[in-house]
Amino acid sequence: MAGARKNAPPRERVLAAAMEMIAERGLEKLTMAALGHEVGMSSGHLLYYFRSKDELLLQTLEWSEGRLGAERGRLLTRAGTARERLDAYVDLYVPDGHRDPHWTLWLEVWNRSQNADDDARDRQAAIEGAWHRDLVALLAEGISHGEFRAVDPDRFAARLRALLDGFSIHVAIGLRGTDREQILGHVRDFLAENLGTDR
Repeated sequence: MAGARKNAPPRERVLAAAMEMIAERGLEKLTMAALGHEVGMSSGHLLYYFRSKDELLLQTLEWSEGRLGAERGRLLTRAGTARERLDAYVDLYVPDGHRDPHWTLWLEVWNRSQNADDDARDRQAAIEGAWHRDLVALLAEGISHGEFRAVDPDRFAARLRALLDGFSIHVAIGLRGTDREQILGHVRDFLAENLGTDR
């Protein structure tokens, strides 16, 4: 196994390849054998590093979330009003469309979490927590500057994220009658009605 470790591609390359396979072929085509072929490793070597497909999927999600988190950080610290940055947050949150690879992966990890151990659940909670904390901070900023109606930022963030999750699932699975632009319109209306913002 020491020789296998030495010759293994970097972890990031494996995770990037997994995400690319999900985007191009769908999650059902992501097998350990197919991924191993893609990165020049046997499925046995992949299992040695990741222990199970569940762990591979969770690490791929964490890797993808790391990239999204960096992008979210750039969006939330750029110049502009709190409302403009809130729109950017929503835009980043909502899937690009049917079979969006990040959301496809999220849905699979959520589904598998019913049987996950405490460590996996804690790691998923950490991902959720980062989105929540950033949203709470943005709402608090907008309230303090008088851009948003005075609401409880933590409570409102929980409600808004539940709304975004529900709508995002509709977009990701391709539910008939829903598309990304419709969803963004619903969210804009919700924000206008509840935060007193107009766009």
